[in-house]
Amino acid sequence: MDIGKKLKELRLQNDLTLNDLASRSELSKGFLSQVERNLTTPSIATLEDILEALGSNLSDFFHEEEEHQIVFGQQDFFVDEQEGFQIEWIVPNAQKNQMEPIILTLAPHQKSREVSAFQGEEFGYVLKGSITIVRGKKKYKVKAKETFYMDGSRSHYLYNHGSGEAKVLWITNPPMF
Repeated sequence: MDIGKKLKELRLQNDLTLNDLASRSELSKGFLSQVERNLTTPSIATLEDILEALGSNLSDFFHEEEEHQIVFGQQDFFVDEQEGFQIEWIVPNAQKNQMEPIILTLAPHQKSREVSAFQGEEFGYVLKGSITIVRGKKKYKVKAKETFYMDGSRSHYLYNHGSGEAKVLWITNPPMF
C-alpha cells in the first residue's frame, strides 16, 4: 500500500491544503509533505493523528476494497441452450447486481420463455434479425439496430418472426433471468 499517496488522496477528498492538515493535526507542513511523497514514514501514533484530522481511522484507512471484475470475455459467459433459443449470461453472477444483461439467440419462428410481470424495467438492442415483443394483445416489431425499453408491468416474451436467427442484447433491472 502506498501510504503517502493514499493520505494525499484522502486530504484532497476532504478539500484540505497541506496547511489546513498541518493545523488540524498539529504537525508541520514540511513533515506532511514528506509523508505524502513517501520520503518519511509516520509512526502509528502520528498516522492516527493525521487520520483523525482527516476524519478517518486506522481501520478504515487500511481496509482494502475488494477488487471487482469489470471486464468479461467469452470465457466468463455461461451458455444455456434450450429448444428454439439460447441464453448467454454475459456477466457472471449478475443476479447480485442492479441489472442483468443476457444475449438471447432465437431460432426462426421460435420464442423466448415468458417473462412474468415484475416491478422493474427492461432494455433490449436487436443485434441481428428481427423480433416481435408480444405483450398481452399488443405486438411490437423490432429489427436489427433498433432498441426497446419498457417497464415490466405486464408479462411478455420475444418472438423471432423472421426466417433467420435473431440475436438480442436484453437487460433487466432488477435481474430476472
